[in-house]
Amino acid sequence: MDRVALRGLKARGHHGVFPKEREEGQTFIVDLTLGLDTRPAAADDDLTKTVHYGIVAEEVVDVVQGEPVDLIETLAERIAQQCLKHAGVQEVEVVVHKPDAPITVPFDDVTITITRSRA
Repeated sequence: MDRVALRGLKARGHHGVFPKEREEGQTFIVDLTLGLDTRPAAADDDLTKTVHYGIVAEEVVDVVQGEPVDLIETLAERIAQQCLKHAGVQEVEVVVHKPDAPITVPFDDVTITITRSRA
């Protein structure tokens, strides 16, 4: 299986369990790795035979900016399910970064990583 990766998609969302997170929102960063067979697209040099990563990026940003959820686990699942709606995508790895998580000690990042497939 081939891989198409998108790294560092940024969007503001209002996800989290605390009222301040829901009211003020924060930046979330998403990394995606899409698993698909790119040979048909490469053979014919045809975008319609692969995944249009520009459209995927826009859809992921829409999910992050959309309906708030409590957990980044839920957000990651929603992103994965959106990616799997694309016919050629057989598998997706989603990493959601929450660099401004409400943690009281110094830290660099909080992430959740999930992998989902059609099977």
